Formats: sequence, structure tokens, C-alpha cells
Amino acid sequence: MPQVAIVTDTTHYLPRELAAANGLHEVSLYVNWNGRTDRESDMPDFDAYYEYLRTADELPTTSQPSIGDFLAVYEPLLAEGRDIVSIHLTSGVSGTYESACQAKAHLAEQGFGDRIEVLDSRTACAGHGMMALGAAAAVRKGGSLQEVTAHALETREHLKIWFAVDTLEYFKRGGRIGGARAWLGTTLKIKPILSIEEELTPVERVRTSGRAFERMVEYLRSRHADGADAWIINHIQAPDEAERLVERGREIFGTEPIAVSEIGPVIGTHAGPGLIGVGGVPPHLIA
Repeated sequence: MPQVAIVTDTTHYLPRELAAANGLHEVSLYVNWNGRTDRESDMPDFDAYYEYLRTADELPTTSQPSIGDFLAVYEPLLAEGRDIVSIHLTSGVSGTYESACQAKAHLAEQGFGDRIEVLDSRTACAGHGMMALGAAAAVRKGGSLQEVTAHALETREHLKIWFAVDTLEYFKRGGRIGGARAWLGTTLKIKPILSIEEELTPVERVRTSGRAFERMVEYLRSRHADGADAWIINHIQAPDEAERLVERGREIFGTEPIAVSEIGPVIGTHAGPGLIGVGGVPPHLIA
């Protein structure tokens, strides 16, 4: 059994089989909708949720894991004698990282503090997922707690993600607008292209969905030019557009993507249906 365990949260949105193959341990965030509260990790798919989101008068809410949720994952790993690198959704949009830090502080009182490293990914979705894959790659090579932590941070420094959304309206309604606030009132009829660098970060504005798609292709080309040939596609209720993007990516990279996956409710509540996104890192970082 590897000495170091990688813990993350559900907002990485890697396919579940890929997360399992890389030995990732998950702490779930929550979504409150239609009179119920679901753990994101327990939802078999997201179709019913997004159908509700499209028509709901009141935007559903999301919530971070509790300290107890983290302890329920951390404590059995520590009992097995494993150290922990815990990588989480950017603190710029969620308190998940802070909950993990509080769980570490609780365990530090029991003498386990030097066996846990909690990292703020400063990103989300594909970027967060690739950072976790980088950490898992270091574990496979027998890395120590410090070496796995350093490799995860190196992966973060080399990754980039971009995504196009149909509208900023969902971000506006959810209050997670970040640096794109200046675009409110001027972008309802255009397609915003964004990134996450600690918080929502505007990249550029285009006029049509077709142009937004082509910009995603251009971003894939830029990742290839930078040697970031491990690539990934995210979407929200846009499987056809995602598959078209995969076809273009195959032409650029000559390889299959690391993953094609749908973003779930915790991020999707704020981004809205129709998102397509791309990301990439140098392949040696996750091999």
C-alpha cells in the first residue's frame, strides 16, 4: 500500500473510474435543491438536477463539507499509517479548503499534524482534477509526503484551464461572479470565456457560440504548443459539443484526452448548462 494517500473533493469531476484507478479518496460537497439535500458523490448522474435548474424560480444552493466529513476520510487513512495530501476547490469560491484545514488542526491536537498537507488548488474542475492526478503520479513513484506535495504544486503551476459559458446570469444569481463582475450588463448577448485563478477570472468575450467553440480549439492548440499534451474536456449538458471538441483535440494532439467529463451541480449551479471547457498539463507531470 502506498505510504501517501491523496484526498480530494467531488469538484474535480474526473470520471469515477479514473479517480478510483488513481487511488483518490473523496470528500463530497452538497447541493440543496427541490426540497432535498444530496451529496454530490451519491448522484448517479446530473440530468434531473440540470432539468430542475433550467426551470427553478429560486437558484439551488450548495454547501461545503463539514469538518466531520473530512475526519471521516482522514482518520481511517491515518490509522493505516498513511500520510495525506488533501487537494481542494479554490478557497476563492468555497470554504471547502478551510474545512479541510480545520480538520487538520483538530488532528494536529492528537499529534497527526505533520502527517497531513492541505493544498488550495486555486482552481476547479479540470484544473483541480489534473492537480490531483499529478499528486497520484508522485505517489506511484514512491514519493514522500513532502515530494508528493511539491509535485502537486508543480502540476498546478503548469496547468491552464478555460471555459465558455452561455451566460453570466447563473454566476450573477449565485453571487460567485469574481473578476467577471465588470462584464455584467454588457455580456448577456455574448459568450464569456473565463478561467479560474483563485476566483472566476475573465479571459475574453465573443459574439457567438460558434466563435466560443473555435476559441476553445485555439486554446487546445496553445496548450500543444506549450508542450501541455495531457488534455481534458469538461462540459455541462453539452455532450455533442464536447465530442466535437474531442475530435478537434485528436487532430491537434494525436492522442485521446485524459478524460471527458460533465461538471456536477456544485459548480454547475453557478456556471449553468451549456458550458464547454478545456485544460492541459505537460504529460510527464501526471504519468
